[in-house]
Amino acid sequence: MEQITTDILVVGGGTGGTAAAIQSALGGAKTVLVSEFSWLGGMLTAAGVAAVDGHELAAWQTGIWGKFLRALQQKSPKGLDCGWVSMFTYDPRLGAEIFADWVRDLPNLQWIRGEIPQEVMREGDRITGVKFPNWTIQATITIDGTELGDLLPLGNIPHRWGWELKDEFQEPSAPSILEPWMQKYPVQAPTWVMIMQDFEEEIAPEIPLTSQDLSQFTKAWADHGSVDFLNYGRLPQGLMMINWPIAGNDYGEGLDRLITSPEKRQEFCQECFDHSYNFASFIQQQLGRRYGLAQGIFPSDRSAFALHPYYRESRRLKGLVTITESDILPEAGGNVAALRTDGVAIATYANDHHYPDHKLPLQPKSLRWGGRWTGTPFSIPYGALIPEKIDGFLVCEKNISVSHIANGATRLQPAVLLIGQAAGMAAALCIQNEIMPRNLSVRKLQNALLGIGKLPTIAPSAIVPLYNLPADHSQGQKWQKWQQYYLDNPENYPSTGEVPDLAKTPSVTLALNTSLTATNQSYQGIFHRQGMQKYQITLHNSLLIGTKVWGLITLNPEVNQQLIDYPEGEFIQVWGRLNPSGKWLVAEKIELFSPQ
Repeated sequence: MEQITTDILVVGGGTGGTAAAIQSALGGAKTVLVSEFSWLGGMLTAAGVAAVDGHELAAWQTGIWGKFLRALQQKSPKGLDCGWVSMFTYDPRLGAEIFADWVRDLPNLQWIRGEIPQEVMREGDRITGVKFPNWTIQATITIDGTELGDLLPLGNIPHRWGWELKDEFQEPSAPSILEPWMQKYPVQAPTWVMIMQDFEEEIAPEIPLTSQDLSQFTKAWADHGSVDFLNYGRLPQGLMMINWPIAGNDYGEGLDRLITSPEKRQEFCQECFDHSYNFASFIQQQLGRRYGLAQGIFPSDRSAFALHPYYRESRRLKGLVTITESDILPEAGGNVAALRTDGVAIATYANDHHYPDHKLPLQPKSLRWGGRWTGTPFSIPYGALIPEKIDGFLVCEKNISVSHIANGATRLQPAVLLIGQAAGMAAALCIQNEIMPRNLSVRKLQNALLGIGKLPTIAPSAIVPLYNLPADHSQGQKWQKWQQYYLDNPENYPSTGEVPDLAKTPSVTLALNTSLTATNQSYQGIFHRQGMQKYQITLHNSLLIGTKVWGLITLNPEVNQQLIDYPEGEFIQVWGRLNPSGKWLVAEKIELFSPQ
C-alpha cells in the first residue's frame, strides 16, 4: 500500500473531476487525480457522449468549456457541426487526447488510474483523504468527481437519491405523490452509448443477437425516420453516436442497484450494456449491413462501446445551498433566471429528463435565439458544492446539491466542466489562504474565475449570463467590467440578459476566425422570416449543393441582431457552413447582397 500526502485529492476522472484537478494544479496546489478508467473526461469521452448538450451560444463559450471547444476545433479540420442534436460533435478519442495532454503538462498534478475508492478517511466533521486498493491518499481538501457520488456514502456525508415531493421545495413540476412509475425510476435512466459506422456498402460485420425479443425497439425512429435517426448524433468520418431516448438504448430496470453494492452495480451495468448491444443489432437488422459497430474507438475489447454508462443522475449532496426548479427557470417575461450573486458557473440547457416509456411534464426554460431553440441560462451557486456541516470536502459532478427536478438542467457536459473548474479554483484558493471551502469569499472565487485574481485560470469563465457580450466580442475589453458590474449591482441585471448599450449598437463585422469550422464559404440567396426568430435562405447556387432551402441560424450576438433586423425577401450574402444533418446554414457573417 503506497501512501501520498497532498493538498488536493480529486477522486473520479469524469467531466467535473478532470476540470477540477487541472484548475487546482494550475492554481499552484499539489494535486492528485485518481480515476477508475484510462480516459479522462467522463461524459465527454469515456461515456461516449460526443455530442455536447448546451452552451452553444458564443457568449457561453468561456472557461474550460470554451478552451476544450477550441482544442477540438484545432483537431477537427472539417469542423464540429455534423449532427442535429448538438452544434458540436466529435470523435471521442480527440477529447481524451486533449484532457490527457493538459494533465501531462502540469508537473504538480499526479494522475493515478485504475483505482476505485474503498474508504473515506474522516476526523470528526472533516474529511482527510481516501483509501484505494493500492493507495492511501491524505489531503487537505478532497473533491468528489465520481460518476455516482461514491464518496458521499463512504464518508457518511448527507445526500439525496431519488425524487422530492412538491411539499419539500415547492417546485412547480414536482409531484405531490409518487406514482408507481416514479418509484420504478427513482433517478433518470442511464445509457450505454455506442459508436456505429456508416460503411457506405453492405459490408459491416454482423452484430449477432443476444436476445430474440427486439420488439421494444420497433418504434425507435417511427416519428423521425431512419435518416434523421442516424443523423441525430452523426460524428465526423461516417461515425454515429447512438444515444437515443425514444424506444432506444436508455435503460432503467432496477436503478437502485447502482447504489446497493458493487456486485449489484455490475449486474445493472451488464444489463445496460446488453440492452445497447441488442439495439445495435436491431438497427443493423432493420437498416442493413451498411451500418455496423465502429472499430477501435474506445480502449477495450468492446471498442465500439463506451467505457461506462452515461449516468444522468447521481447521489446528490445536501449542501449549504440546494438548487431547485425555481432557480433554473427564467423570470416571467424574461430570457434569464434571476441573477445569483453567489454564482460560480453558468448552466444553460433545457430541463431534460429521461424515463423509459414515461414523459414528465416540466416547466419550459427555452427560447428561440439566433434562429434556433436554445436553453435559458442560470447560475450554479457556490454553496451547492459544499456540504452542510462537513469540512475538507467539495463536489463537482452530477453530485452537487440539486433537486431531482432541477438535475435535468444541471447535469449536462459544459455545465459540469465549469462546475469542476469552479471547484478546482476554490480548492486552490483555500490551500493558498489556509481555510476551508465554507470560509472562502465567494467574490474572491468569482474574481479568480473571471481572470482577475492572482491565481492563473484555465481560461476566464463567465459568472453572469450576458447573451450579447462574449469574451471575444469586439468590445471584449469590457467583458470583465460588465461581469463585475452586475455582481455589484444585481438589481440592474436586465431580464433580457443583454447589456443594454450593446443591444442597441451591435457590431456589424465579425472575424471569421471565431468559426468552429476550418473554412467558411460564401452563400447567396433570398432571406425569409417565417416567424419570431425563425429564418430561411433560398440559395442561388443550390444546384451545386442539392438542397435549395435551408434554415438560417447563428451562435453569434452580432449576427443574431442582424437577422432580427434583416428585411424580408431581400438578397443576402452569408459566410458560414452548411449542416446537412440539421438542414441549416450557420451564419458567421452576413451582408446585403445584390446579384449581378
